[in-house]
Amino acid sequence: MSGRFLLDTNIVIAIFAGEPAVLERAAAADEVFVPAVALGELYYGARKSVRAETNIARIDDLATSAAVLGCDAVTAQQYGRIKNDLRTKGRPIPENDIWVAAVAVQHGLTVVSRDDHFADVANLPREVMVTWRHGQHPAVGACTAGAAALKKSPVLQADPPCAG
Repeated sequence: MSGRFLLDTNIVIAIFAGEPAVLERAAAADEVFVPAVALGELYYGARKSVRAETNIARIDDLATSAAVLGCDAVTAQQYGRIKNDLRTKGRPIPENDIWVAAVAVQHGLTVVSRDDHFADVANLPREVMVTWRHGQHPAVGACTAGAAALKKSPVLQADPPCAG
């Protein structure tokens, strides 16, 4: 996964879960960014969880160590264009994903996600990562190796929960 990437929430969750394929691909990227919208989704999910304090602390660590991209007037212009294009095509996608796409377009980044609906956004470079799903979790040793690969990345340095 070389290039400049913007991680969707589901990919950050995969990194937190220690998925080796995702960790290794993120570590091989030239640059990795996290949209502020994804942080919001992560904080929301953490507050609903039974381990809220632990999860919030993890996200706090990510927020301070990652290159986080917020929204501004240029992002809003992109958002309006993308949302209108999707409306005219009759292909709506979740609101937060429109913001993610707008940030990616604004900064010339490739969206990395597990969501196919980003394909409906015109001229949006994207990579869909479909790796292991429930019931296919790798061995902890593989997870630890993936965590070590990620630590080489200057952007995402939060330890996955299965890292030694």
